[in-house]
Amino acid sequence: MSEEMRRDENVFLMGEEVAEYNGAYKVSKGMLDEFGAKRVIDTPISELGFAGIGVGAAMNGLRPIVEFMTWNFAVLAFDQIVNNAAKTNSQSAGEFFCPIVFRGPSGSAGQLAQQHSQTFESWMANVPGLKVVSCIDPYDSKGLIKAAIRDNDPVCMMEAEVMYGHTGEVPEEEYLVPIGKAAVRREGTDVTLVSFNKLMIPLQQAADELAKENISAEVIDLRTIRPLDHETLIRSVQKTNRIIVVDESWPFAGVSAEIAYVIQKHAFDYLDAPVIRLNAADTSLPYAPTLVEAYLPNVEQIVKAAKEVMYVK
Repeated sequence: MSEEMRRDENVFLMGEEVAEYNGAYKVSKGMLDEFGAKRVIDTPISELGFAGIGVGAAMNGLRPIVEFMTWNFAVLAFDQIVNNAAKTNSQSAGEFFCPIVFRGPSGSAGQLAQQHSQTFESWMANVPGLKVVSCIDPYDSKGLIKAAIRDNDPVCMMEAEVMYGHTGEVPEEEYLVPIGKAAVRREGTDVTLVSFNKLMIPLQQAADELAKENISAEVIDLRTIRPLDHETLIRSVQKTNRIIVVDESWPFAGVSAEIAYVIQKHAFDYLDAPVIRLNAADTSLPYAPTLVEAYLPNVEQIVKAAKEVMYVK
């Protein structure tokens, strides 16, 4: 964000506690000192209000970054995100753009209970006019948020509260990562494993476990939920003939359901086994730690599903 604000004076950040407190998760640490209170703006606790200010600013030529302390609180701002930001370009017949980034943590974060643990990628991806990015890889996350800030469409950046300390190598030189392009994290020949955000960790661990049993898993990180990279998914299934989709959202009408449809429509003749979806439990996330553990897909479930499509006991 700082790099983009140095590059373009029209970029600014606003949200709850982003300035004086350096961000609820210290994401904006030091930015107030560098850019001042006119470009790093603490807002009242009113998501609908400051999201609306951001949309209006974007329509008038600025490039706001609106931080939600959590996407669970963004529910209060859905009118601005869904009815205004997403529809600005189409309603104006292309005369106006809304270059705004809505960002903050989505998904479960341990024992935060039902109202602070929902996963919003599929919610936002359902809305035409919105782009949705969800990634934890440090290199890709930086390149994607820079691309999102420069994009003329509204972009929802879904982060992971428990992954803010996740580290990786990030070069100092300028680079962008294209929105709408998945990453093949591991080449494989027997089964395709697909996920995004923090569930990429158990997905990669499952691939390691499968390799011990001579099952070669191809691992795909979606990175972008909308637009979805159909080509990379279809090409992988044409090679492996099997696919497992691991998704933190609830099973009904989630991201995994969309991918399953895409594969059966465009790669049905290549499938040697049904598409398997592994989702969060179809319930609101409980508070008890044992139930939190049981709520999300895990390594054991992914390995079991891979063996099922391989017809291996």
